[in-house]
Amino acid sequence: MRRSELEHIIRAAGAVTNEDQLVIIGSQAILASYPDAAPELVQSMEADIILIEHPEKWDLLDGSLGEGSPFHATFGYYADGVEESTAKLPIGWKDRLIPINNEIPGGSPDLVLRCTTC
Repeated sequence: MRRSELEHIIRAAGAVTNEDQLVIIGSQAILASYPDAAPELVQSMEADIILIEHPEKWDLLDGSLGEGSPFHATFGYYADGVEESTAKLPIGWKDRLIPINNEIPGGSPDLVLRCTTC
């Protein structure tokens, strides 16, 4: 997955869930620090997303943008809505989040992707 594809997923996730802060965990989070990461580091076609305000909407992400969805079929990559408990995150992980501003066309300019590579 390229950085532009991750940003596309983030915009779509914000639009579908009406959320303006998301956290990307897992392998694709590296794209926050290294937008041009080596191909072998970003081979996954999924982005694991935690919704900050309403984590219970994870299933909305899966249904709309997840594996096997029309989004996935169209673009070849997808979002995986997850809860914070999905990963074993180390103490202080929130202090290491890297913000990426990603404006949604016609929407809030405040959508922020916060990535962690824990």
